[in-house]
Amino acid sequence: MKKFCFFMILVCLSLASFLVSAESQTCPADLEGKCSDSDDWQGEFFPGIPQIKYEGPSSKNPLAYRWYNAEEEILGRKMKDWFRFSVAFWHTFRGTGGDPFGAATKYWPWEDGTNSVSMAKRRMRANFEFLKKLGVDWWCFHDRDIAPDGNTLEESNKNLDEVIELAKELQKGSKIRPLWGTAQLFLHPRYMHGGATSSEVGVYAYAAAQVKKAMEVTHYLGGENYVFWGGREGYQTLLNTDMERELDHMARFFEAAVAYKKKIGFNGTLLIEPKPQEPTKHQYDWDAATAANFLRKYGLFDEFKLNIECNHATLSGHTCHHELETARINGLLGNIDANTGDAQTGWDTDQFLTDVGEATMVMMSVIKNGGIAPGGFNFDAKLRRESTDVEDLFIAHISGMDTVARGLRNAAKMLEDGRLSELVGKRYSSWNSELGKQIEEGKADFEYLEKKAKEFGEPKVASAKQELAEMIFQSAM
Repeated sequence: MKKFCFFMILVCLSLASFLVSAESQTCPADLEGKCSDSDDWQGEFFPGIPQIKYEGPSSKNPLAYRWYNAEEEILGRKMKDWFRFSVAFWHTFRGTGGDPFGAATKYWPWEDGTNSVSMAKRRMRANFEFLKKLGVDWWCFHDRDIAPDGNTLEESNKNLDEVIELAKELQKGSKIRPLWGTAQLFLHPRYMHGGATSSEVGVYAYAAAQVKKAMEVTHYLGGENYVFWGGREGYQTLLNTDMERELDHMARFFEAAVAYKKKIGFNGTLLIEPKPQEPTKHQYDWDAATAANFLRKYGLFDEFKLNIECNHATLSGHTCHHELETARINGLLGNIDANTGDAQTGWDTDQFLTDVGEATMVMMSVIKNGGIAPGGFNFDAKLRRESTDVEDLFIAHISGMDTVARGLRNAAKMLEDGRLSELVGKRYSSWNSELGKQIEEGKADFEYLEKKAKEFGEPKVASAKQELAEMIFQSAM
């Protein structure tokens, strides 16, 4: 009976998926757009959605900014320049709401149910309208998100070129550019063992060719960064894995990327995006510290920076603030994927960041870093499965942008208030002594320190004042 019920559930899911797919082949009649075999679309993609403007904290309008005022200066810099906000093409225009337990829930009016080049071009037009209405100049992409995979590498490149030419045309007369591009080296079955760390040399070569092309088109569109996210660069078990060899291969892959970047005159920053696991059991760039160690070992430290994703930080057992600080003090903070996870969930949920406290700590690191340009804040975040209205795309981004903007205001307030900085400075004040200076300059050996310890006797240990620090922090919220 259980087997029969399970079978019927599968049949129903398949039928529902088929019906939904069939329905998505046509355009809803309530919008003034027309679907066709070409990429042409008559009228707006987002009718009824105005240009999103700043209305201030008292506004009740969900389609307005309450905290993000692009031209307002905070600490001597415009808010838009602190953030350099970016829209993630894959979540915004390719996200379906599907999950391992259910079919897709999102069918945007412009979709025709195909993954054709003409459909890809229509999505690109929708992307540019979305960016302009949101007032955002940056977007990020994977190569296979914006153009369909072909039967051969040559066909895939041709598809990509056609869509990229449209993007180049749409850029004219605007400041819109890619914040970064990347190659999708995780979806296709050829990459089931990884790309740069695959056990198959042919796959390694194919991955290199794909990255080469993705870097070329990123450069062509004026992109300022290029990202490497190694979702399958890791292992499921060490029993069948030569980890040392795979790490060496990944280093050679990055060396080749650096060489090609210089060859084509691409001055953008190369970014590694740490993540501990998922889909692999263990990913080689587990967290910021692991990635930094890898770069140092292989002599690549000066060639890369890190793209820190907040949800990846929590998956690795850290806070986003910790990962940002680790990257910053190592001189590696290059970009932020602004999202968050769910404390009750053990996977990468890619939710929009709405925690003002977390955003404030994020901005404390960004201010200390002096900003993150040429990087920015990319919303690597997706609507919840149950959010299915077109306006939800705008509401989610507005909420995320307002949250980070509020974080900047709070962090600036604390900096100007000075009490938290004073507390930290007082806690480490003993290091301002002559002995502290000698230690920090490397001029105090163990014999000398032993002598000083005998002179001082039992040291006094002051309170860390954690509760006061938390009180000061909360007062800025």
